[in-house]
Amino acid sequence: MEKTLQIGSVVSWLFGFLFLAIGFINTFWGNDAGYGLFIILLSFVYFPPMTDILRESTGFSIPLAAKVILGIFIIWSALGVAELFDKIDLMLLDF
Repeated sequence: MEKTLQIGSVVSWLFGFLFLAIGFINTFWGNDAGYGLFIILLSFVYFPPMTDILRESTGFSIPLAAKVILGIFIIWSALGVAELFDKIDLMLLDF
């Protein structure tokens, strides 16, 4: 059981950082800073310390199924609607 929790925690951190990066890219190199800030806020759902804070303060934790659906939505919207690859190209031109 402990190994499963560690793997789940690592996966949660990875998705949290992935979605945080997507949010930063959309905020600073896109034309829709509001969307980027929204994705940054949603990325906090995936960080284990934020999950613990939510559980301690409200007694509620976000179910895994909701996190999976939210993750699919973020990836779909970032790749399709927000044109993530074009924004990455813009970001690389700045460096």
